[in-house]
Amino acid sequence: MAETKVKATSKPSNSTSKSSAKKTSTTPTASTKTVKQPDPVLPSNGKAKDSQEAPQATSPAKPEFPKETYIRWYEQMVLMRKFEEKAGQLYGQQKIKGFCHLYIGQEACVAGAVSALTKDDKWITAYRDHAHPLALGTSPNAIMAELFAKATGCSKGKGGSMHMFDKAVNFVGGHGIVGAQVPLGAGMAFAEKYNKTGNLCICYMGDGAVRQGALHEAFNMAMLWKLPVIFVVENNGYAMGTSVQRTSNVTELYTLGEAYDMPSEPVNGMNVEDIHNAVARAAERARAGEGPTFLEFKTYRYKGHSMSDPAKYRTKEELEEYRQRDSIEAVRHTILTNGMATEADLAAIDEKIKAQVNESVEFAETSPYPTADELYKDVYVQQDYPYIRD
Repeated sequence: MAETKVKATSKPSNSTSKSSAKKTSTTPTASTKTVKQPDPVLPSNGKAKDSQEAPQATSPAKPEFPKETYIRWYEQMVLMRKFEEKAGQLYGQQKIKGFCHLYIGQEACVAGAVSALTKDDKWITAYRDHAHPLALGTSPNAIMAELFAKATGCSKGKGGSMHMFDKAVNFVGGHGIVGAQVPLGAGMAFAEKYNKTGNLCICYMGDGAVRQGALHEAFNMAMLWKLPVIFVVENNGYAMGTSVQRTSNVTELYTLGEAYDMPSEPVNGMNVEDIHNAVARAAERARAGEGPTFLEFKTYRYKGHSMSDPAKYRTKEELEEYRQRDSIEAVRHTILTNGMATEADLAAIDEKIKAQVNESVEFAETSPYPTADELYKDVYVQQDYPYIRD
């Protein structure tokens, strides 16, 4: 586990009565001691693991879901992983520029949710947004082209890494302003309720976003109007580079929802079955008119916050501990130990996805850049907006 040097300051006990209280110095001496950081990813019961032993990737003794579900999860998560690894490589070659936030390690947070929802539900997230449309069915070609800022990208080359959109799969974007997507997600849920579609919105955010005031305003209104929205915080432990334990007195982030009487719970974000089940429960409540749910997916990213982040705020030992509970390896273990597929079958899937990712790179490299006249398109809905100047 990571260790942090902190200053411990002695405080007089509040339980000491005035009659027996002893005089203490107004300037107590501070001593330095080593405090073990709590596990950034907690078990699904919300209680910190106090063991030094690295938790291993696990799978249920008996599969909870049919073979087809596990194979689909495996394919989706391997596609996310290989795509992101290739994106990181291309960024290092300066073929992808600007900001780039990879999802490596967090794949279960998307795969488990996709299987629990319908194709008509709406999705919105922050700027770590490549994996969500991949799992929803957006072509890897269109996503890679967007990373290359090409006209064939899913946002026409205008959004780049942080602003992926695909209306065809109801993915309403990655958003660059921290926490800005939270009230937008509530608004999308309001539209679904107003139009009586029976659909919901699932709104993802990072752990840094829960400090934004917009979140609390959105939570209050969502509960007041019983909006069909699932709020998800992907708590990977470090936000932009500072551990949750160093940024807030409230480290169990799901408890923030309880202030609004919102059903809230922690979920093991490294376990795709747990993700699916939690999202399915929340979706059932939303469709029944019972309003929103707040889920804290306790997960871990293997890379830094962005490609420019060397992640020196954590140890190599801590990173390795979380690699030992990798969600893809857990699903792979379930598939193999229960005879759902052979090593050769999974190797064939891996090769198919590798070829798919390589194809997306070739597509992106050979695609054209947007033309100059695209500069004024998609800015205003009104096509003849009169205040645009040449």
